[in-house]
Formats: sequence, C-alpha cells, structure tokens
Amino acid sequence: MADRKDIDFSYTLTDKVIRLSLGELTDFSGAKYDGDFTLTLEQAQRRKHEYVAEQIGLEPGKRVIDLGCGWGPMLNFFRQRGASGVGVTLSSAQLEACRKHGLEARLHDAREVTRDTFGPFDAAVSLGAFEHFAAPDDYEAGRQDAVYERFFTNVASLLPTGGRFYVQTMVFGPKMIPIEQVDRHAPRDSDAWYLAMMQAAFPGSFLPFGKEQVIRCAEPHFKVVSAVSGRLDYIETIKEWDKRTEAWTPRLALLKLRLIPKWLTSPDFRFAFTSGASSNLVCFERELMEHFRLVFEKL
Repeated sequence: MADRKDIDFSYTLTDKVIRLSLGELTDFSGAKYDGDFTLTLEQAQRRKHEYVAEQIGLEPGKRVIDLGCGWGPMLNFFRQRGASGVGVTLSSAQLEACRKHGLEARLHDAREVTRDTFGPFDAAVSLGAFEHFAAPDDYEAGRQDAVYERFFTNVASLLPTGGRFYVQTMVFGPKMIPIEQVDRHAPRDSDAWYLAMMQAAFPGSFLPFGKEQVIRCAEPHFKVVSAVSGRLDYIETIKEWDKRTEAWTPRLALLKLRLIPKWLTSPDFRFAFTSGASSNLVCFERELMEHFRLVFEKL
C-alpha cells in the first residue's frame, strides 16, 4: 500500500495549504449533496456525517474506529454525538492536527488494526482511505484481492456480529482505460495523461476495479447493506475545493511559496500539483473513476 512516505507526499506536504483553505478540521473526502447543489460545502459535509452516523447506528457511548481519519472531521462529529472515536492515519501532519483538537488519533497503518491493537469497537468507518490500501505492485503481482481480503478480516475482528462498517472510496470507473496506457508523456488532456497525474499525486496507491471488487473481498465476513454512487457529489466537492485552494490571500500565497523547494527538486510534485489541471475532477467527469458509499454489516 501507500506507505508513510507516500502519504506524507500526498497529504503532509500540502497540509497547511489545505487546512487554511478548507478549515482546521478539513473534511477531505466527497461531500453529500444528493443533487442539491445549492448547499454549501459545509452543509453537504454535515449531511454526509449525519448519513454515516445513521448507517452505522451511532449512539452516545458507542465506540467507533476511523480507519484513515485524515484531519479528524468524523472523529469530531462522533465526539459531538457523545460517542468515542479512535482514528488512525499515516500522515504525521494529520496526526498533529487531530491531537491539536483533542481527538484520539494514532500514527498507524489502517490495514493492520486488529482487536489486539486498540480493543473492540461497536462500528467502523473509512472515508477516502481504501483507495490507498493496495499498491501498483499489488495489482501487478495479482495480490490486490488478497490485500483487501486481509483488511476486511482485520476489521471484522474489531466488530460484534451485526456491527456496521461504512466505506467511502474511489474506484476505477466504467470508462477506465487499460492500465498500461497510463503515461505522463501521453498527449496533454488525454485520459492517459490525467490518470498519470493522479498516479503522481498519490504514489503507492492503486484503486479497486469497481465496487464489485470491494464487495467481493468483504466476503465472507460482511454482507453489503447498500452501495450508492457519490460521483456527481464528488465532482461538486472538488469544484468547491478548487475554488478555495486557488483563491488568493497573502497568507495562502506565502504558504504556497514555501513549497517552491519541493517544486524545484521533485518532478512528481511539479506534475501532480502544478500542471494547471484538476486531474481528479476530470477523471470523475469522464467516468474514468467512480465513487461509492458502501455500508457493510458483519455476519
């Protein structure tokens, strides 16, 4: 999977820019507009939190683990609802941000959490982390399914029978091109070029092939309760993120200037973040990628 160095490249390098643009408790996964794009980004993210809470049966006193907790928005929501949340992340900046706000977070590989690690939980969630659990090497070696199966086995060990697990993840979409065609030297604006940019932005990460792969690998420990596409909502979310991260303020400009040394020394950074294109937005618009909200129940 994406290791700590990969995750730091994707999230820690731009941590301060993201938090200044999107808020201290940045919610860096797709919001839930349900087609109502008159909602603000904050309202749509709150709607997502409430949906997740409903799907996992969140109640005061419940103990929930967030596998890939990011900057802690779900942990904060659980706390507001009187539940106890524990989060894990591989980003040192995200860990620091969570702890700054009094949230319980650990620097730990989400795939390796078992009952022996932090004890049992009533429910589990993972928003935007599943896409980092397998690496290109796993796909090439034919072990992508095995990586996901082991992860679901570990999650099952945390939960009681009937316990819910909410997963929100990107997957390759119906119009995905053959993997071997993905190339940063492909013509600009081609599918292959945009996918290569995504690859550069998230080194060490490889998406599942549709929701079907995720659901199949959850068996025999879980049954799927619901599987809902969030692609259109994610497109709107990315548009709102782009407006805010690209806005000019003196403080934001200063933070971006501090990234110049990385820009000068890393071709991957230049390609992934300063090519003047929103690769994730285009990949969703062209259905090269899809996005699903999946609810599982332990058998």
